[in-house]
Amino acid sequence: MGLHAINAALTAVPQWQLQGDVISRAFKFKDFPAAIKFVNAVADLAEKAWHHPDIDIRWNQVTLALTTHDAGGLTQKDFDLAQQFDQLSLG
Repeated sequence: MGLHAINAALTAVPQWQLQGDVISRAFKFKDFPAAIKFVNAVADLAEKAWHHPDIDIRWNQVTLALTTHDAGGLTQKDFDLAQQFDQLSLG
């Protein structure tokens, strides 16, 4: 995926940040149980998509990072999953 396509795809997930070949976003929740509930939902979606983010949990904050390792960088798969994770965070 070229830089122009990446920048265009980022417009659909504006809270995600580009860092090299990775997009990442920190999500904040009211407490630890809410953060873990989100992580469990992320895990279910990721397993169904067979595309797994790096996950960092800090009490009420969860940071997700996406890249497609076997493609050597970002693909549309990363942006599609980022949108799904954004939707999960709303509910």
